[in-house]
Amino acid sequence: MARKPAATQDFETTLSQLETIVSRLESGELPLEEALKEFEQGIKLAQLGQERLQQAEQRIQILLQKSETATLNDYQGNA
Repeated sequence: MARKPAATQDFETTLSQLETIVSRLESGELPLEEALKEFEQGIKLAQLGQERLQQAEQRIQILLQKSETATLNDYQGNA
């Protein structure tokens, strides 16, 4: 399965891939080396998902702090 580069994935895609990896690992049918690779990819996806959630939380906090009459600008995060 071709995977998008992590930097261009949205949260939902990241979560879906992570769920697929968890299911494969829970099946117990993967050879050890493949299971380790999947686990490593799962850790990376979990970290990416956490970053996306933190960015969303920051955007929400910024928007809530602005007055109702202020113009909204795109969030300029580290991504």
